[in-house]
Amino acid sequence: MNSKKIILASASPRRYELLTQLGLTFTVEPAQGEEKIQDHIPPEEIVKRLAYAKADEIRKRHIKEDLSDNSTLIIGADTIVVKDGRILGKPADEADAYAMLMSLSGSTHQVYTGVALISAEWEVQFCEKTDVTFYPMTKQEITEYIQTGEPMDKAGAYGIQGIGGRFVKEIHGDYNNVVGLPIARLYHVLKEI
Repeated sequence: MNSKKIILASASPRRYELLTQLGLTFTVEPAQGEEKIQDHIPPEEIVKRLAYAKADEIRKRHIKEDLSDNSTLIIGADTIVVKDGRILGKPADEADAYAMLMSLSGSTHQVYTGVALISAEWEVQFCEKTDVTFYPMTKQEITEYIQTGEPMDKAGAYGIQGIGGRFVKEIHGDYNNVVGLPIARLYHVLKEI
């Protein structure tokens, strides 16, 4: 796998750290396209489409290069949080973050991460789902958490790997999936291709 040139189509520092854990050498080239979420399709399809769009954008940037030798692999990923069928993206403002966190308090939600792998000869897409249960949170806890700024750039308005981890009662599934990249599944998919 290390003989390939690998490009991560994401600016996420969390995805960078997770991909580094696989021991891969790669470059980062963030996709710039606008994420368009269609509510009428299942969450699994939404994240796979968003991940594919990111990877495909980077492929198109490199279209003039000779990728026919199959030496370049592009990895795109996207994560969404879903509560009772409603997608919780990154909060628009503090009031939005507050509403999201209040809805997550004392209940279970799902985190979906879609991954797309694209080379000259093949494309692979998959989705991983993790169930996350929060302890009940007080209004003061939510307000103080928002004041840290951590929730503002994260889907669902929390970071499990940061301060937000204190509210997580349990998870069922891949922890790294909630952080932003299911590296165990990615590793096994890379072994097969």
